[in-house]
Amino acid sequence: MAKIKKEDALRYHSEGRPGKIQVVPTKPYSTQRDLALAYSPGVAEPCLEIEKNPKDAYKYTAKGNLVAVISNGTAVLGLGNLGALAGKPVMEGKGLLFKIFADIDVFDIEVNTTDIDKFVETVKEISPTFGGINLEDIKAPECFEIERRLKEELDIPVMHDDQHGTAIISAAGMVNALELVNKNIHDVKVVVSGAGASAMACTRLLISLGVNRENVVMVDTKGVLVASRTDMNKYKLDFLTKRDIHTLEEAMVGADIFLGLSAKDTVTKDMVKSMAANPIVFAMANPDPEISYEDAMESRNDLIMATGRSDYPNQVNNVLGFPYIFRGALDVRATTINEEMKKAAVFAIASLAKMNVPEDVNRAYNQKNLKFGREYIIPKPLDPRLITVVAPAVAKAAMDSGVATEPIKDWDAYREQLANRLGKGNELMRELTEKARKNPKSVIFAEATNFNVLKAAQVVNNEGIAKPILLGNVEVIKSLIADNQLDLDEVIIIDPRSDKEQARRTKFALTLWEKRKRKGLTYEETKELMFNRDYFGIMMVECGDAEAFVSGTTVKYSQILKPALEIIGTNPNFKRVAGMHIIMSKQGPVFFSDTTVNRMPDSQTLVETTILTASYARKYGVEPVIAMVSYSNFGSVKGGSPETVRKAVEILHAEHPEILVDGEMQANFAFNTENREKHFPFTKISNKKVNTAIFPNLSSGNAAYKIMQEISDGDVIGPILMGMNKPIQVLQIESSVREIVHMATIAVIDAIGLEKELAK
Repeated sequence: MAKIKKEDALRYHSEGRPGKIQVVPTKPYSTQRDLALAYSPGVAEPCLEIEKNPKDAYKYTAKGNLVAVISNGTAVLGLGNLGALAGKPVMEGKGLLFKIFADIDVFDIEVNTTDIDKFVETVKEISPTFGGINLEDIKAPECFEIERRLKEELDIPVMHDDQHGTAIISAAGMVNALELVNKNIHDVKVVVSGAGASAMACTRLLISLGVNRENVVMVDTKGVLVASRTDMNKYKLDFLTKRDIHTLEEAMVGADIFLGLSAKDTVTKDMVKSMAANPIVFAMANPDPEISYEDAMESRNDLIMATGRSDYPNQVNNVLGFPYIFRGALDVRATTINEEMKKAAVFAIASLAKMNVPEDVNRAYNQKNLKFGREYIIPKPLDPRLITVVAPAVAKAAMDSGVATEPIKDWDAYREQLANRLGKGNELMRELTEKARKNPKSVIFAEATNFNVLKAAQVVNNEGIAKPILLGNVEVIKSLIADNQLDLDEVIIIDPRSDKEQARRTKFALTLWEKRKRKGLTYEETKELMFNRDYFGIMMVECGDAEAFVSGTTVKYSQILKPALEIIGTNPNFKRVAGMHIIMSKQGPVFFSDTTVNRMPDSQTLVETTILTASYARKYGVEPVIAMVSYSNFGSVKGGSPETVRKAVEILHAEHPEILVDGEMQANFAFNTENREKHFPFTKISNKKVNTAIFPNLSSGNAAYKIMQEISDGDVIGPILMGMNKPIQVLQIESSVREIVHMATIAVIDAIGLEKELAK
């Protein structure tokens, strides 16, 4: 990551609306009735209900999803006691993280006092507003007393993240690191550099997980914590060692684990060299660790290292924990965050690092193939699965330990709810993926000498979405697999050019010749075409040797479409093929057609495209509401493409009244229901939210989806080839792994649909 400049940071926080968070209404407010319901007189009714039953506050207000991020600014980041007001940017930032990672709303509260009693009393007085309290940037030792008292005196979750957040994430990494070096947690010797809030919390959690307290040596700025010292507060007395050592250098000799929560450059190469075999070094001082990553790795080659930095492997980042810990606690209305819930978060986070990494995570961190090992013991903060792995584990621990007041009954529904919290954009793709997993089909990957294709094949294979068959030079493919440590050992690899495939090439050539001999193709030409991976792969689908085919990331779209049409042909239920993209918006999927096939369609082609698109939308579980878009509105322009669209609509209304479609209309009216109703209340799609757009020609459709691909926050899935007789999907040139996985999933869904049709 590039160094953050002062002016960039200040501009980020000041440009546009100052700060990083805002309050957004969640109920309608456009009419006088709305306002009367929102405030006086309507608001009186929930007030009276809450007076009778205080628990109804969770039903009628935002309390259940609202966390207070509270600080007095006495320990702001590594900057020290800046005061309550100067700490506000950090508290706003914490609020932003709560929202974007776990959909938790936040009010940041800066309390201008260093008096423990006043601070605790202030938080207690405002606590009815909130479902949970996140304490932040409060210096030790005051933070220990503040958290203890609030946990005892409040019946909502309270957590000081500076202590427990770091402890939970580092413990998760430590569990995995110990597994990799095959060391028993009960036997390891631990050195802790630092004796503040984070250091003590990290150490306590490791002890609760099995570290022997007698094997722990804690060091502060004045040396090892030993009984002979008289300069320690009462909290440090819990971590005294009986060993006759006094310096960090002495403590490091023979240690298995170094836990750094202190300051830059406190550890030397020689100290690391003096540690036991296969040492684990978590140097978590920020922004600069106790020893630099480079120096530590140069000191020995059997080291596992983690830091607090994002530009090195194994970042210990609190954002892996606090959003999801509070999410799980809020969702069962836990009365506290206890040790059982923290441990559940530890093991959930640790388990996620062992799962196959989604391609969007690899891409976000500019990695090819993140895989559990010495440089990947902790999940990445942008892993979208954290919310569905950590929050349920925390919620279940709350239930099992008796602190949950609203237990979860349907865990599958809860995980789905969690996945949907961050927007509906990927809900459709999740559903299709789950459907594919239940009935995976064999899919040809014709360009298997391409790394992205191989990685996509690994993803669909490991996730049970499809059974990949790889086409290409076997030695080249195996070399790529080995070089990139891909998990494709059991996957079938076929080289269409090899002598082993002679019989199959002959069979395929004869079959194709029978299809095309009266269309200008000779038998000699078909034999030659069988050396081409795309022709060979499509023939495998045609002859039943595979169930679906995916190709196109290295060649032009037309070069795949041509053999597909020659060999497979169109579905007899449709007269044409067309291309479609799915825009995954936060409001749900939006279908765009035709975006890849028909250049200048006539009215009948537009009719066919609409019928095709409607059938595919229904196949994906979406009832289509279709707008036929143009640059005119309902006859405002005569002739040209608007006239072509107008005639298509007339045919559709007459021959296919079951399809909710209307036009021609401009795109702004198509997707703005209120304006459409105001100006064109007569439409067949009156009061309906449009989720499908049919474009008048390839130029407009192609441009529209590519614009959305670049500016949309959600995924753009496609191009989906519709109307083929068997499952063939054509990729875009230079498709990403994620895009290839999506298209392979679509191909499997096509194959499942075909199987059902044949079974009728």
